[in-house]
Amino acid sequence: MTEEPKFPSKAVLPLKHDWYQTDSTVVITVLVKNIKEDQLRVSFSDSNLHLNISVPEFEEYSKCFNLSYKVVPDQCSYKLSPSKIEIKLKKNEGIRWDKLEGHQAENGIKVIPQASTTQSERPPTYPTSRRGKDWSQVEREIKKQEEEEKPEGEEALNKLFQDIYGKGSDEVRKAMVKSYMESGGTVLSTNWDEVKQKKVDVKPPDGMEFKKWDG
Repeated sequence: MTEEPKFPSKAVLPLKHDWYQTDSTVVITVLVKNIKEDQLRVSFSDSNLHLNISVPEFEEYSKCFNLSYKVVPDQCSYKLSPSKIEIKLKKNEGIRWDKLEGHQAENGIKVIPQASTTQSERPPTYPTSRRGKDWSQVEREIKKQEEEEKPEGEEALNKLFQDIYGKGSDEVRKAMVKSYMESGGTVLSTNWDEVKQKKVDVKPPDGMEFKKWDG
């Protein structure tokens, strides 16, 4: 009996996936490179997500996600890019998922407070399958620190000049520019009537001498 030739099996398609959620959606990110549109099939039902990837040089990848809660199939979608597949599932209810797949225990259901459901696009904790940072809180803390930082010395003086220039009239701005340029940076006046008639003289600080360097 002639044995049929054995061909080496194809390699397994290298990919991995993770997920996060907002108040109204669950987003699954499948990290896989260079998948073409005709090699991908994604289908949705109210409780399942079917993903099929067929690439000639790899074994066919097929997975059915048995979702923890129901979704709205008509409002689910996916986006394909050179490095990943992003699948967005529309939640049927504003419930926080403790896990992506499998039935939830009755006492494990967490309803998202109504006040927060209007902020469905706020930065999520990524991924929600593991404990992470609350980026909204981080952003608020950074902003608070920036507001509490008060400029000192030359920085404070420059800020004062910027405020005066930004809020001043055209005459105030012209006076500041003219006095500063003509005095070599030693005089800064906001009085246009005072400086418009003549050139502003150099006035170095007491005990110092102004020297002009020839280029």
